[in-house]
Amino acid sequence: MNVQSTALPGVLVLEPRVFADARGFFMESYNKRAFEAEAGITEAFVQDNHSRSVKGTLRGLHYQIRQPQGKLVRAIRGRIWDVALDVRRSSPTFGKSVGVELSEDNKRMLWVPVGFAHGFLVTSDIAEVVYKTTDFYAPQQERAVAWNDPDAAIEWPLDGEPLLSDKDAKAPRLRDADLFD
Repeated sequence: MNVQSTALPGVLVLEPRVFADARGFFMESYNKRAFEAEAGITEAFVQDNHSRSVKGTLRGLHYQIRQPQGKLVRAIRGRIWDVALDVRRSSPTFGKSVGVELSEDNKRMLWVPVGFAHGFLVTSDIAEVVYKTTDFYAPQQERAVAWNDPDAAIEWPLDGEPLLSDKDAKAPRLRDADLFD
């Protein structure tokens, strides 16, 4: 596996080894030993999630303030622009973000550790996203930051307005959100 650091310490782009031939391909999407040895990811995963969305859908930026979740994200169909935003007040990279394209073609994964909000924009007609989490979903602990917060200044590859859930449309700005210390 090829492990690439990003501008945010701890957030990693992972490129698995892919074995392809005329029949198709094979890859290990997760191997505990390899993730520990090659990427330093030692967290245990407890839940897998799968979403399907249409072009222009923006999901996020989400995190859980208690029962925080690390997330290992990949697109198994289509393309997404995947974003991690540092929501740790004491961090030197607080309010900074990193974005990367994940697609069925590049087979990249993004590791989003605890302390970061996560969101993605669907840039293909349809995308299916799967991700592993290090803690269970706890709706009472879920928080969000506005996708278009000028303080976060995330550059989304977007034409027009995104399709948002009501919850995401009402998300607070970073300066007003419930954050990690």
